Amino acid sequence: MYSGGMHAMQYEITLPADYDMAIIRRRVDTLGPLLDDFPGLGLKAYCVRDRADGSPVNQYSPFYLWQTVAGMNSFLWGEGFRRLCDSFGRPVVQQWTALAYLRGPRFGVVPTRASKVVTSVSPDEVPDAVAGLKVEDGVHSVALAIDTRGWELVRFTLYEDNPDAEYAVRHLSAPGVEALPLGRHW
Repeated sequence: MYSGGMHAMQYEITLPADYDMAIIRRRVDTLGPLLDDFPGLGLKAYCVRDRADGSPVNQYSPFYLWQTVAGMNSFLWGEGFRRLCDSFGRPVVQQWTALAYLRGPRFGVVPTRASKVVTSVSPDEVPDAVAGLKVEDGVHSVALAIDTRGWELVRFTLYEDNPDAEYAVRHLSAPGVEALPLGRHW
C-alpha cells in the first residue's frame, strides 16, 4: 500500500489575445532548465496554449507533480515563483492530492503535448476512475488527482505528440520523475 504524499499543482496565466507568445517561449527556454534538478520536484511540464496554433486563449499553464510538500513550498516561497509574480502578478495556484500515476509506453521520450481533463465526481466514483485509468499508445505518463473541496477529478496526460491535446509542452523538468510512485496512491 502507498504511504507517501504526491501532490499536483498548476497555475494558469491567461494573456491578452494579441500577446507576443515568443516572450513566453523565450522565458521557458531561458528559465526552464533552472528546475531540472529542483529538490522535491517529480516533474514540471511547461505548458503553453497559443491562439496562433488554434487555441481559444494565449496561456502559460505549467503543471507540477511534487514528491514532497517541502519541495512545493520551497518553490512557492522561492525566487523563481517570486520572479513569475513580479512579471505577471501572483496567480491562483490550484493544488490536488494525487490518486494515481502511471507511465505510458513513451515514458522515455520527451513529451511535446499535454491535456488536462477536469470532471466533477462523487466520492464513491473515484475508485472506479482509478481502476479504469489506462495509458494509450503515444502517452508518456498520466496522473490522476483530486480536489476534495469541490470533488473535482483531474486527469493530466503527457504525450510524445498528440495534435488534439490542448497544451504544447515547451520543456519538461523531471528531476524526480523516476521516483514518482506508480499505481494508485491509497
